[in-house]
Amino acid sequence: MNTGPGLFSDIGKKAKDLLTRDYLSDQKFSVSTTSVTGIALTSTATKKGGLSTGDVGAVYKYKNTLVDVKLDTESNIATTLTFTEIVPSTKTIASFKLPDLKSGKLEVQYFHHHASLTSAVALSQTPTIDLSATIGTPTFVIGAEAGYETSSGKLTKYTAGISVNKPDSSASIVLGDKGDTIRASYIHHMDLLKKTAAVGEITRRFSTNENTFTVGGSYAVDSLTVVKCKLNNHGKLGAMLQHEIIPKSLVTMSSELDTRALDRTPKFGLALALKP
Repeated sequence: MNTGPGLFSDIGKKAKDLLTRDYLSDQKFSVSTTSVTGIALTSTATKKGGLSTGDVGAVYKYKNTLVDVKLDTESNIATTLTFTEIVPSTKTIASFKLPDLKSGKLEVQYFHHHASLTSAVALSQTPTIDLSATIGTPTFVIGAEAGYETSSGKLTKYTAGISVNKPDSSASIVLGDKGDTIRASYIHHMDLLKKTAAVGEITRRFSTNENTFTVGGSYAVDSLTVVKCKLNNHGKLGAMLQHEIIPKSLVTMSSELDTRALDRTPKFGLALALKP
């Protein structure tokens, strides 16, 4: 199922991940372990501003079924069931959160060598329906997505995108927000081991004539340490350091500074993820 063009959500994902993943503005601590029965348990505590939250999650895989259950400090129970290959070349995802009985969602993904199709339906009395599709190959992809609200009979979103991928680079253009924004991005790996990468992204919002241009990069200092940085034309400078302190356990530190307002306190984030 991984030899085709991939899902619509994959268009531009590599560049977006380099510019956003692991850039934190809060403090997070998590501990993960696996029981003898194969259940993966994770406890997480997060502090953002003056608010502290926590959750406990369990993940269990049995044959082609993956069960993910999470309980948070607000007594919400989120459950996700993932079924692979119920029908050949498909993945089915059912999710719901208790006590909110209207939060249910059913998603079906279909993969083909030259196309993919995703359909998601909210399990409520007035459901919203999301559809997305791609055609092409792993090298060249064209796709679109749309959302429909049955209660009003209106489209809630429509987006189109194109992506060109090579082993060492990826370029994409996405027209979103009902045609109000266009985003173009390009990521390039400088070496065969992909230790060093550079990325550029430009976004234009037509309704406000606003342009945002962001450049960034990542560098693997060694097998245990990665550093990243990014800067946009609005003066926002971000930096991230991630280090594997023991096998599979990571400490991540990040900061964001507004270079046009140096009197403001920079944002700092810290995460410690332990997997004994």
